[in-house]
Amino acid sequence: MIDLHTHSTASDGTYSPAELVRLARETGLFALALTDHDTVEGLPQALAAAEEHGIRFVPGVEISVRFEGPGHCHILGYFVDPHSSSLRETLGLLQKARRERNRLMVERLQALGVDLTLEEVAARAGEGEIGRPHFAALLVEKGVVRSVEEAFERYLRKGAPAYVPKARLAPEEAFSAIRAAGGLPVLAHPVHLKLSAEELTRYVAGLKEMGLEGLEAYYTDHSREFTTLCLDLARRYDLVPTGGSDFHGHNKPDIKLGRGFGNLTVPDECYRRLRERWEHQK
Repeated sequence: MIDLHTHSTASDGTYSPAELVRLARETGLFALALTDHDTVEGLPQALAAAEEHGIRFVPGVEISVRFEGPGHCHILGYFVDPHSSSLRETLGLLQKARRERNRLMVERLQALGVDLTLEEVAARAGEGEIGRPHFAALLVEKGVVRSVEEAFERYLRKGAPAYVPKARLAPEEAFSAIRAAGGLPVLAHPVHLKLSAEELTRYVAGLKEMGLEGLEAYYTDHSREFTTLCLDLARRYDLVPTGGSDFHGHNKPDIKLGRGFGNLTVPDECYRRLRERWEHQK
């Protein structure tokens, strides 16, 4: 059992990178990837912990890209060098935009009568990047809402009064940054694109022309039928099928590491094929 899609306190998860690796060991995972949003800051700590606990570790990142469609698109970068100056420069631009987004969301919440400051949100995030889950947790703590779900529904989801759009790269820019860091670009959770089978096929074909190397076929929110569709697309376009839970710890308590909602199984073969593709590309 493996998990190639997880998040730590370096972005919007609740386990530190080292704690995440220890949990992977306790869970019995064969391999683990850390794919924090727009940051690689947690990778050195996770790598050190993986060596200590004997876990096969894949250094990764998850980058939001622009998408003209009903859903949203993220690109995973696997086997990236966390010290790549090119990747860090690109991620730095996204982090700067994220800080401005957070400031604007605080202003909107204050305008709605919510007693909340950016400093309080930053304290919730600790050393990690501030994200909407930290806003939601603080709204629950202050008694403004009763649950994280209510916080998103009333204030933070797309279209809600405190929502501010996230800065995103063009797909080509994300691919270039991942490639410059020695990594492989993979399409994350294609179900979240909200496309028909025909539309998804055309979109994957276009990304393949840009240099896409893999497709996240096994995922927490994928039905059996959608997983089969993704595996068919992977075969058709010579993409490595990957998979993961999108684990965030207590920020998404129903999702368990390696198991998703309880019925996720990512074959060990996904790790082996991904590593083989990476080694061949080096």
